[in-house]
Amino acid sequence: MAETVEDKVVRSLEASVDLYYRLILIVGESGSGKTGVIQNLAKRHKTEPVNINLRLSKELLELTEKQRRLKLSEILARTVNDSGERVFLDNMEILFDAGLQQDPLRLLQGLSRNLTVAASWNGDFDKGKLTYAEPGHLEYRSYDFPDALIVCMNGEATI
Repeated sequence: MAETVEDKVVRSLEASVDLYYRLILIVGESGSGKTGVIQNLAKRHKTEPVNINLRLSKELLELTEKQRRLKLSEILARTVNDSGERVFLDNMEILFDAGLQQDPLRLLQGLSRNLTVAASWNGDFDKGKLTYAEPGHLEYRSYDFPDALIVCMNGEATI
């Protein structure tokens, strides 16, 4: 019987325990089922998934553009730190907002030093290259061999 994406993420969660960055990215295009996987895993671990767009937009609303850039990583850490040893993140498009001038992968890696992070990633992973958006798009990001465990919605995984 073929191993499901959820099973691969569970194996990645277990494998991440000894890693410097305990980060698992669930990669796929919009509408590919990442949210369902995040919700099921959160339920399995008796916690709630964190909707990053919703939580951060509330926190950033009152700040100036400069304050948003300067305080984003601190607000993100505070948002997830009460989630237990493992946190399941979804809807993270706000992290890619060009006005915030952030590196979303580094933000997630920073979080994953203190807790295990499983996060949905709208994009693609092919031949060691992780991407978000299309080349030429304002929010486009590309990372060669990111320091994270990757589980793709098509079943590929780096574990």
